[in-house]
Order: sequence, then structure tokens, then C-alpha cells
Amino acid sequence: MTKWSTIKKFARELRKNPTECEEQLWKYLRRRQLKGYKFLRQHPIVYKQKNNRRFFFIADFYCADAALVLELDGKIHDWQKNYDYNRDLVLKELDLKVLRIQNKELKDIDLVKLKILNLLK
Repeated sequence: MTKWSTIKKFARELRKNPTECEEQLWKYLRRRQLKGYKFLRQHPIVYKQKNNRRFFFIADFYCADAALVLELDGKIHDWQKNYDYNRDLVLKELDLKVLRIQNKELKDIDLVKLKILNLLK
């Protein structure tokens, strides 16, 4: 069984070891800096429970008020497109919007923030 405490511990470890791009975007999302919306980073989302087992994803960033998941995509995502597609479908079935941001897009942080703001409205 995947215990909730185990899931939280895993998410906590991811928060302790962010990627450079996660740190960069977090500077603009933390402390309600983006129009007052609260974002959480490395937030677990349980999408199914079966036979005492929890199935979950860890969202890079999550805004509950807007039901929005932000995913930063680096090079590894070039080889896991099918996984990402299926993950996005599951999240959308939970009525969550998903915005995938390529790491290279962070070079124009104002454009990234605008993309996010458009989904927060």
C-alpha cells in the first residue's frame, strides 16, 4: 500500500532538490506573487485508489484555486511524450488544466507568466 505519509515524503524530497528551472519559476510563483494566486510546488495528486494502493502524480506546481497544474519539461520529456500525454489526460479527467512549459521558454519569463495568467482567469 502506498501510504499518504510515503507520498508526502517523496514530494518533500523533490522540493528539497529542485531543478534549476523549477527554482527559477518558483521565484515568480511563491508568496502569491502572481495576481494573488497560491501555488504549491511538487504537490502530490492522487488520482485513483484500488486495493489499498494509491496512484498519484507529483505536479511541479499546482494552484488549487484555478485547478491548474504547471509542468516544466526538460530534455527527458523528449523521450516520454506518451507518458506525459496519458498523464495529462488523467489530470484533465480530474478537471485540472495542465500547462506544459519547456525549460527553454523560461528565457522569456514575462511570456511564461502571461501564459499562466491567461489560464488563471
